[in-house]
Amino acid sequence: MADATTPRNSTQTGSLHPLRQGLATWLGPWVREVDAGSLRADLLAGLLGAVLVLPQAIAFAALAGLPPAMGLAAAVLPCAVAALAGSSRQVVSGPTNATSLALGAMLVPLAAGDASLVVPLALTLTLFVGLMQLALALARLGSLANFISPSVMLGFTSGAAGLIGWYALAGLMGATGRASPWQALATGVSVSALAVGGLTLVVAVAGRLWWRRGPHMLLALLVAIGACWWVSQPGASGLAWPAPLRVGSPPSAWPIWQWPFAEASRLAPLLPQILAAALALTVVALGQSMAIAKVLGARTGQVVDANRECLGQGLANLSAGFGSALVVCGSLNRSLPNLEAGARTPLAGVAAALWLLLLVALAGPLLAWIPMAGVSALLGVVAWALVDRPAWARVWRLDRSEFGIALTTAVATLTLRLEVAVLVGVMCSLVVYLQRMAKPALRSMGFDSQRIGRPFVVIDGAPGGTLPECPQLKLLRMEGSVWFGAVSHVAEHLRAQRGSGASLGQRHLLVMAKSMNSIDLAGADLWDNERIKRREAGGDLYFHRPRPQVLALWHRTGFLQRLGADRVFPDKHSAIASIVSRLDESVCANCTVRLFDECSTRPGAPWSHSI
Repeated sequence: MADATTPRNSTQTGSLHPLRQGLATWLGPWVREVDAGSLRADLLAGLLGAVLVLPQAIAFAALAGLPPAMGLAAAVLPCAVAALAGSSRQVVSGPTNATSLALGAMLVPLAAGDASLVVPLALTLTLFVGLMQLALALARLGSLANFISPSVMLGFTSGAAGLIGWYALAGLMGATGRASPWQALATGVSVSALAVGGLTLVVAVAGRLWWRRGPHMLLALLVAIGACWWVSQPGASGLAWPAPLRVGSPPSAWPIWQWPFAEASRLAPLLPQILAAALALTVVALGQSMAIAKVLGARTGQVVDANRECLGQGLANLSAGFGSALVVCGSLNRSLPNLEAGARTPLAGVAAALWLLLLVALAGPLLAWIPMAGVSALLGVVAWALVDRPAWARVWRLDRSEFGIALTTAVATLTLRLEVAVLVGVMCSLVVYLQRMAKPALRSMGFDSQRIGRPFVVIDGAPGGTLPECPQLKLLRMEGSVWFGAVSHVAEHLRAQRGSGASLGQRHLLVMAKSMNSIDLAGADLWDNERIKRREAGGDLYFHRPRPQVLALWHRTGFLQRLGADRVFPDKHSAIASIVSRLDESVCANCTVRLFDECSTRPGAPWSHSI
């Protein structure tokens, strides 16, 4: 039997049924690999996924301030659609902590205290997220999600964990909605809610410590239901506690088809704010989904198609918007267990959706007894698990600028609106990237020995002291792109080289341009100015192996003609042979460095060696 994490290549595709061949064309090659063994593995993995998402879906709906049924519905049809339409075999989509928190944070200012607008706004936002993701997929721009750096997602997730924990603490005190702990203290702490929530928290933490691979959250939820029922019985507890707030009517996981724009006339004035919030949600959802797909792809060796994954997420959110569900994206809490449980194909996601429908149908009356304080306790555990402490330590140790991006994003998530926080993180990443790209490296080159066949080496900061250089010819390796943002840095370096070179007589400059990846008009003007300065000083400018795209721009701007084609060389040996013959013979006559093989033919040369 093939390993669950390794896609199998079928060699009998010609014998497949035409229907299966057609499905493989639309859904992917995994259709050809479905057999009794894979179906059994996917069904078992799907059962684990359904058990995991049952308490999570209810908790995440509460986090967004929405009915539990919307969280459960988000784990059914959208989960199946994303699995079948996406590119990853093991990614499971549904409601997640980050998207639910972001959705809830956006709904509060948009609804402006009108509870009747919360659900229509949530459905409208979800629909717009699906439309934006679908548009990106059709325009083949799904790879734009790669611009959301891992540091931004680390900071956002950690900030979101802080907010989740903050509101969960209020829920443990018996507060409703998105009240803060201060508001809960002001209105009075519910002793029964605190007792039930505390017990649930203890069971969830113990399960996480000692039964990590088991359904410990489901066990904690069952304990919460039992505790809520016991406390609610008249006189059963022996204490005069009011019953804790419960979910109430048994929730349903079936999609309830409705038109998201039923309140269009009331939502129309909010359209600009809705579109801005939907854009931020799209960024968060796509970034999380792509990151999870890449993590699983690295483990299984599967190549992730960014546009196909974007298409799957877009269709999933469209189905959620029309099916009374909240926004969905890839879920790490379910995808990794799905992979570890042996899921082979996306049918595991479909099986998880079907299992969840069955579980909710059988346990509906029991679920009505779920205490909201117990849900808050589960959210507290989720919040603690969200803070990736090893990742923070690694980023701090390896790259302080990336740590700054993550920290800025986390602080923005805690203090600003979430859509703004995401954009702040993305902008910080772009600024850091541009700063790095604005300082391409210019390294002095030379030799560290006199042996035959010696390679060129970087002599800047060479160990053991300064290595010798030719007194007339500067060898400089250009690394990176010379664009308008980098012109100032490169010009300053070249100006410093000319200044120090005046006393040394290094009027000739050979630029090793193999690593000069690209250039723009400002960069072309920079090199033209350097050509003029060098020739005015009695020297010249030369290039070794510039890239084709660089040569093409130089040709269009006329720089190549002004420089001279004989100043561009295909290899170092021919470059040095040509340049050395143009050096000042009077300087060569008194030179004791004799760096190049060609120096043996220059005046005053008593000996020679080979490069």
